[in-house]
Amino acid sequence: MGTHEITIGPTRITLVQGDITTQTVDAIVNAANSALRGGGGVDGAIHRAGGPAIMAECRMIGGCPTGQAVRTTAGNLPAKHVIHAVGPIWQGGQRGEPALLASAYRSSLAVATAHWAKTVAFPSISAGAYGYPIDQAAEIAIQTVLAEAPGLGLAEARFVLFSAADLQTYAASLERVRGRPRGDAAGPAKTPG
Repeated sequence: MGTHEITIGPTRITLVQGDITTQTVDAIVNAANSALRGGGGVDGAIHRAGGPAIMAECRMIGGCPTGQAVRTTAGNLPAKHVIHAVGPIWQGGQRGEPALLASAYRSSLAVATAHWAKTVAFPSISAGAYGYPIDQAAEIAIQTVLAEAPGLGLAEARFVLFSAADLQTYAASLERVRGRPRGDAAGPAKTPG
């Protein structure tokens, strides 16, 4: 299990392989469905490990639109908050999926900082049951968090990937984005010309 990281301004961006439910951070992000009703994958794992308090708050909230995020208690998890981010279902990439996925990450960061979170752990939103290709999901996640997190004063944005293959995909995206000129995290890589 490798760890990859870079620091931009006050923020350390870290990639690790592991279980997001065991992360000791201020907030963990859940790859949620729009009904906030739990499910499989990361969503189910967070609800199982966190206990019924998370679902009780989700029921009170009622739902969340795609591209947005809401906060609940973390229940029995070591984190203080769970941020439920609703990413898009992959439909071929021509129905606004990239913008919605970036929005889910930005909304998660906004909710985290509104609740004074300084350390946030993310899964790969939409890359599981929602079918988003992992390489494209990684690129959008890395670009968005690198562009947004330092300006919010986060101490750490941690991507917690379940498999070694996903970790390597995120590490490759981090290297590509790191090679771009500062301030161009969301743009194409520049080549001398």
